[in-house]
Amino acid sequence: MTGQSTPFGKPMLKHWMFDPAYKNLNHGSFGAHPIPVKDAQRAFMDLADVRPDPYIRRHHAEYLDEAREAVAKVLNAQRDECVFVKNATTGVATVLYNLAFQPGEALIYFEPVYGAVEKGVVSLQEHSSFQSRKVSFQFPITEDELERRFREVVRQTREEGLKVRASVFDAIVSNPGVRFPFERITAICREEGILSVIDAAHGIGNIHLDMEKLQPDFFVSNCHKWLYTPRSCAILYTPRRNQHLLRTTMPTSWGFIPAPESPETLASVLEDPNAPVTKTAFERLFQFVATSDDSAYICVPAALKFRAEVCGGEDAIIAYIQRVANEGADAVAAALGTDVMQEPDLKPGQESRMRQCAMTTVRLPIAVAPAGKEAESFDHIPLGVLSEEEAPNAFSWIQTQLLDNHNTFLPVFRHGPWLWTRLSGQTYLETSDFEAVGVVLRDLCERVAKKEFKA
Repeated sequence: MTGQSTPFGKPMLKHWMFDPAYKNLNHGSFGAHPIPVKDAQRAFMDLADVRPDPYIRRHHAEYLDEAREAVAKVLNAQRDECVFVKNATTGVATVLYNLAFQPGEALIYFEPVYGAVEKGVVSLQEHSSFQSRKVSFQFPITEDELERRFREVVRQTREEGLKVRASVFDAIVSNPGVRFPFERITAICREEGILSVIDAAHGIGNIHLDMEKLQPDFFVSNCHKWLYTPRSCAILYTPRRNQHLLRTTMPTSWGFIPAPESPETLASVLEDPNAPVTKTAFERLFQFVATSDDSAYICVPAALKFRAEVCGGEDAIIAYIQRVANEGADAVAAALGTDVMQEPDLKPGQESRMRQCAMTTVRLPIAVAPAGKEAESFDHIPLGVLSEEEAPNAFSWIQTQLLDNHNTFLPVFRHGPWLWTRLSGQTYLETSDFEAVGVVLRDLCERVAKKEFKA
């Protein structure tokens, strides 16, 4: 679809539930959904309340199939390769648990990593025999150097006598908010015989995705962040070649697929034993995971309808949100006298691949350094220099000021020797929104330089 019923920017706000006094510049953290999708979810919840058994035992699965069919088309995948989980963290944890690592097997992941995913890796290590290795680096970095470091960790891990079984990596990194070269790393994994587990928490609705072309081994993406579904809703794509590896959900529920040597268990209470089998074991595994509110899952068709009829379709949305995020980043960087995170080897006129998404990351003029390091030793002259101990208090203070005194929020964090902030572009935002927050950030940074956060 090429037309749209509502122009992007401020006119689009009428479709959302935001407090008029609040400026939502942080769509990436928790997502948001428009009023028509809210209404669709409430209707499904009402159906569950007025006729619980017919809804849960029969109609829920039908609605779920429609939603899976709809989201599969967005991903250029087959319906029987797509199932729903609560969020990307759950999806990654489910895959890693099911891989059942054996002694002598290792997982490789990248730094920076989403904190909950890394904690999941460490937790799994406490309960199993696998080992993990980390590809350490800081942004900005060239794709060639990132590939070199990944291959080096693979080589070193194998030299230790370990088998590299799988690798977890992002499609778009959360903090800093940059696009990761996931296509390139997926191809390397395929070449090296390593299972690729892609944490695309910020993927669907943010960038164009094509599972037929990408051919990952496992891919999970939140629908509630950028596709406009309610929380919590994520899609787990598993190609048919790997579905036999997933035998349990988290928690284990009625669709559990026992090993041949496992004891016999009760049949599902939600399935008619006399009904013909029309779905794969993989599909049935994720169809009913305990009694939970899955209404967010079945709102995917409503979200896609809104995106098509009100916003003009996927191409129009993705083009706008990426453009406004990047124009906004340039505006904030100009206000601060700093720069936007991108590759260090860009030639004049060359487009940054790291910035080809709807999240951008801008350097604040506040440096972090060990005691005794002078301002002149930085690549750029900072407005203020904080100690290692001061930095967490400073970025926490900035976030508090944004929330309490400016009716907005931006993640502020340390990466390397600087503080940074992450911006999220969205259809209801305009470049002027970021120009305004750039002025606010400049004032807050000046106050940080004066150490007001310690008052």
